Amino acid sequence: MIVSINERYDIRKIRMSKDVLLQEIATLLRQLQQSFDAFDEAAAARLGLNRTDLRCLDVVLGAGPLPAGQLSTALKLSPAATTTVIDRLERAGLVSRARDPGNRRLVLVAPTDTAREAEAELFAPVGQAGAQALTRYTYDQLTVILDFLQTVLRVQEEQTARVAALP
Repeated sequence: MIVSINERYDIRKIRMSKDVLLQEIATLLRQLQQSFDAFDEAAAARLGLNRTDLRCLDVVLGAGPLPAGQLSTALKLSPAATTTVIDRLERAGLVSRARDPGNRRLVLVAPTDTAREAEAELFAPVGQAGAQALTRYTYDQLTVILDFLQTVLRVQEEQTARVAALP
């Protein structure tokens, strides 16, 4: 594992060039992505899921109940692949299917109580710890952090589209 400058020094007490600062940010973003991957792997293993199933469960927990077609779009999977994922999650007791009462042609996918329990056990503590960690920042600092995260998300989405379009 790469030891970042913020682990060697108190970053607030040293002055570094903008180039070094940008390099440190890039290094930490890479490490952050790796830590997200490691967390997702651990959470998937805890739930007995593969990573695609975990991603689907996350979408359903965040946006559900939602039509299977919307889920397919959100996951960027074919309808058949999405159906397979939903089948596995349903067998695991983490989602349920029901006809949309307003449109009987639609099947809604919803998280179960078991999924909500897993969310409380695995994911809620991460959000709570993150929120607690952010309390040290001022309002103005938080607006910069928010702008940074929005920028990083936009860049990541653009780069994902670029890679997906490669021949």
